[in-house]
Amino acid sequence: MSINSHLPHMEFRSFVDALEADNDLVKITREVDPHLEVGAITRLVYGNDLPAPLFENVKGAKNGLFRVLGAPNALRKDPKTRFGRLARHLALPPTAPLKEILDKMTSAATLPPIEPTEVLTGACKENKIFGDNIDLTALPTPLIHKDDGGKYIQTYGMHVITSPDGKWTNWSIARAMIYDKRHLVGLVIEPQHIWQIHQKWKAVGKDAKWALCLGVPPAAIMAASMPIPDGVSEAGYIGAFTGRSLEVVKCETSDLMVPASSEIVLEGTLSITETGAEGPFGEMHGYVFPGDTHAWPKYHVDCITHRDNAILPMSACGRLTDETHTMIGALAAAEMGVLCRNAGLPVKEAASPFISQFDTIKLAAMNITPEDLRKRVGDLVFNHKVGYTIHRLVLVGDDIDVYDDKDVMWAFTTRCRPGDDETFYSECKGFPLIPYMSHGNFSPVKGGKVVSDALMPAEYKTGKPDWVAADFKSSYTPEVQEKVLANWATDGFAPL
Repeated sequence: MSINSHLPHMEFRSFVDALEADNDLVKITREVDPHLEVGAITRLVYGNDLPAPLFENVKGAKNGLFRVLGAPNALRKDPKTRFGRLARHLALPPTAPLKEILDKMTSAATLPPIEPTEVLTGACKENKIFGDNIDLTALPTPLIHKDDGGKYIQTYGMHVITSPDGKWTNWSIARAMIYDKRHLVGLVIEPQHIWQIHQKWKAVGKDAKWALCLGVPPAAIMAASMPIPDGVSEAGYIGAFTGRSLEVVKCETSDLMVPASSEIVLEGTLSITETGAEGPFGEMHGYVFPGDTHAWPKYHVDCITHRDNAILPMSACGRLTDETHTMIGALAAAEMGVLCRNAGLPVKEAASPFISQFDTIKLAAMNITPEDLRKRVGDLVFNHKVGYTIHRLVLVGDDIDVYDDKDVMWAFTTRCRPGDDETFYSECKGFPLIPYMSHGNFSPVKGGKVVSDALMPAEYKTGKPDWVAADFKSSYTPEVQEKVLANWATDGFAPL
């Protein structure tokens, strides 16, 4: 048995058990159709912050392939455990606040890596399928949105690819759909790490050895979604922030190493010459553009290994709030905060509000003009990999809790004068998945970014506000607050 098999953050199957113990899992045992029904249920779960659905009886499943877990890293309704699923990915208690979760993720940057441990076999080797016995089209892969261009098997797994010289192994999340019996096709987009390594294989004229791991250790999928530095391998980074070595096993068809406890592993090659029509897909910004298809590289599948009664994790991406927001946006913001502090900017904290799709930076007292501050922050972030997916930065003062959506939106809508308190970036590298980029009136790959300043003049002059907030905390004496709270329940109100 694996030394990590009982740890929810180090094994996906144990993570599912932990969700059940938290009363954060709904087991659906009736037959559910992967054609839209699985996606529709999961979308309702996101919209109402409900427990994760585990589809135990997916129509068309056979020979252990597969069950489906929807919403694996979404939010919970209970304010005390709102980020419980994220916390479970990192061995933190379900009551951990978002700041603690993000601090743990970024802490690994200053810790020595703990490299993975190679084992002879693992649970992912319980079943093996090779060559012409593979038929990806026969799998019960969900059609998540009705206007998707295909069935996306890869929404919450990680690609494994190594540079030609073997010095850099990248684990990353990038969407991929089933193309035919033996191929996937998916995004390999500049400047993501998978694209960088793909370019290296093009330079030597060889297809890249590749694997796709689905149902990986939760700590691994968190690391795979982080914008860690070029050339850094995620496996050692995972060891650093978990304090444990991750067990890996060699693929059947190559020397690539994959997490030994993975639910499903697809092995093969990423082509440097063959492309196929991919998309559209309901992405993180909440839109599907019917018929919006583009050519992206094909993945050739030579082998599938999987656990008995395997579980496919699925993120039904779309409008707020799903895994593309709880992970990609939040983790990018945390790394952005580190980047700014290391550059000497007066940044206390950075976060990505879940009711919006921009990142927020809290600033300390400073001796700088608003124009200079906006430019220094924007020049740094928008010209760095960590800011690639970010299109709006909002600067706020010390009275704002960057982890409180209402706080952030209040500051942004009342303190930032449109245009005058903003600095626009039209020449930096743009993120083409943003709808106004890919389907707007201007370049899909350049510009489209802005720094919005939601600090008032007094905060620049004295570092303190010259107003009092008209809210419960600020507009009433402590004695009145205590009296109101003491009588809250007897007055007939529900607990706060």
